[in-house]
Amino acid sequence: MRKLISDMLSKHPSLEVVATARNGKDALLKVSELRPDVITMDIEMPLMNGLEALQQIMKHQPTPIVMLSSTTETGARNTMMAMEYGAVDFIAKPGGPISLNLQDVEHEIVEKVVAASKVNITNLASGRSVKKVEKLENSLKVNTSEKPLIVSTNNQKVPKENKLSKMHETFVIIGTSTGGPRALQEVLTRLPAALSVPILVVQHMPPGFTKSLAQRLDGLSEIHVKEAEDGELFQKGVAYIAPGGKHLKMRKCTNGYCVHLDDIEPPRKGHRPAVDVLLESAALQTSLQFITIIMTGMGYDGKEGMQQLKSARPTITIGESERTSVVYGMPKAINEAGLADRIEDLQDISAALLESLQS
Repeated sequence: MRKLISDMLSKHPSLEVVATARNGKDALLKVSELRPDVITMDIEMPLMNGLEALQQIMKHQPTPIVMLSSTTETGARNTMMAMEYGAVDFIAKPGGPISLNLQDVEHEIVEKVVAASKVNITNLASGRSVKKVEKLENSLKVNTSEKPLIVSTNNQKVPKENKLSKMHETFVIIGTSTGGPRALQEVLTRLPAALSVPILVVQHMPPGFTKSLAQRLDGLSEIHVKEAEDGELFQKGVAYIAPGGKHLKMRKCTNGYCVHLDDIEPPRKGHRPAVDVLLESAALQTSLQFITIIMTGMGYDGKEGMQQLKSARPTITIGESERTSVVYGMPKAINEAGLADRIEDLQDISAALLESLQS
C-alpha cells in the first residue's frame, strides 16, 4: 500500500513523497522531523491507529491529512470521527482494508492530496467545539430597522434585498464539500428542535459514508438528521442528507413534497450528489421559497443551480466567509457572482438562518 500510494503521488509534478511510515507512532516521529505539507494516512494501522495519530498531529503540529478508509460500517463511523478530529478529506478504498485495486482511485488520491495542500489549516485545526444548542429566542438577532440589513464580512458588504413571504412554505438547502462534515456539525447542532422547515443537504461524499454522517449528526443535534430515502415526505425539523452516489431532488406529491433519489443522471462536475442538481430541482417547485446556504468546498458546484433558483423562486442565500472556510471554493463562487444575500462566518450561519426565517 505504501509503495503503491508513493508511486501514484510521485508521478505528479507538484508532489514529492518525503517519507513513508509503518504505523501511527512512526508517522508522529517522521511528521515532527520532516514537517510535510500534506499527510495521507490509513485509519487501520498497528501500534497506533490512524485516529490516534491524527489527534496527536492536529494537536501538536496541525497538517492537512487525507485519510484512506474502508467502506465497512465500522470504517464509515471511524471516517466521520476522523473528519471531526480535523482530517481535511478521505478516500474510500475500493477493495476493503487490503486494496490491491487501489489504481482504481489513483486520480482521486492525487487530486485530493493536491487540494489538501491548499486548505486553510488554521480553520481546519481550530477545533471548534460544539456549543450547547441555544434556545430559539436567544439565537435570533432580529433587525428592527426598516432599512435593508447590511452584513459586513472581510470588508465585503452585501445588501439583504430578499424577504420571505408568510404565504409560502419555506425549505432550506445546504451545499458543501471539503471540510463540510465539521461545518454541518457547527450549523445543525445550533438549530432548535422546533425548527419550522425541512433542511435538504448535499455533502459531496461517496456511497457508504453518508448514513454514518447522518447518524453522527443526529446524535449531536436537537433536530432529526437522517439519510434521505426515496419517496419519503419532507418533514419540518428534519435534515435530509443526500446519499452518496445519488442525486437528491424534490418533487410534488399528494401530501406535500417528497424525496426523489436519482442514480441514473450522471455526476455533475464529478459529483453525485451535486448541489446544482438539487437547486435546479428546487427551481421547479412553483409554490415554495428557499433559504440556501453554501459552505466550504472545492470547485463551484452550486453556482449555476443557484442562478436558476434565484431567477425562479424567492430565495435568500447565505455564503460562508473566506475567514472560516476550510476551502474557499464553492462559497467564493457564490459570493463573487453576487448571489449571496449574506456572507457569514461559520459560527454565525445558524443564527442568520433563524433570523431569515423570522424576517
